[in-house]
Amino acid sequence: MNIETAGAFRARVAKHAALADPARLRIVDLLTLGDFSPTELQAELGMPSNLLSHHLRALEEAGLTTRHRSEADRRRSYVQLVAGALEGLVPGAEHGARRLLFVCTRNSARSQLAAALWGHVSEIPSTSAGTHPAESIAQGAIEVARRHGVDLADVPPRKLEQVAGEGDLVVTVCDNAHEELASLGGVHWSVSDPLRLGTDEAFEQAFTDIAHRINGLAPRVIAA
Repeated sequence: MNIETAGAFRARVAKHAALADPARLRIVDLLTLGDFSPTELQAELGMPSNLLSHHLRALEEAGLTTRHRSEADRRRSYVQLVAGALEGLVPGAEHGARRLLFVCTRNSARSQLAAALWGHVSEIPSTSAGTHPAESIAQGAIEVARRHGVDLADVPPRKLEQVAGEGDLVVTVCDNAHEELASLGGVHWSVSDPLRLGTDEAFEQAFTDIAHRINGLAPRVIAA
């Protein structure tokens, strides 16, 4: 469920459009350090005043910067970033979910790891399931979780139909499950199957991939 308002989305588009120009991006980089007068910016950027004025106007119109008069020399002004100006550049919260349901084919490694990692970064409940569950959790998944201080839930692999509920945000973490459940919607992460190689390195790579994706998704989901 997309919960970002149309106005917020348009504002984010305007900011990205303004920063698409290299000179304007450089100005914003400088302003993250402190306030600059137009003369100081002109010296830093080595551009004519009329071109600098054009860029500053574009940044102001996008809601990224503002200008105020110097308290010392009233003929001088300073450009500064608007408070929180850069916060709208990252993707906004997009989904409301009662629970996160991580799904892979066997529910023996990737989906189990994802559900466990989710619990470390969000208060929204999580669980996992498989389209064709195995008899037990893979030893490699247990070991890689232990190496990283993550406890896997003491829950055996379960079939998707036994677990799925209304309000779940389904996240498939393997291509087989995603393609089998294409009509289900949700989110898909194409995480390599560590069981194909069965090595510590393969499980470490899958763990790292999932952890990275978990950290990226968590800020974008709110409790429904």
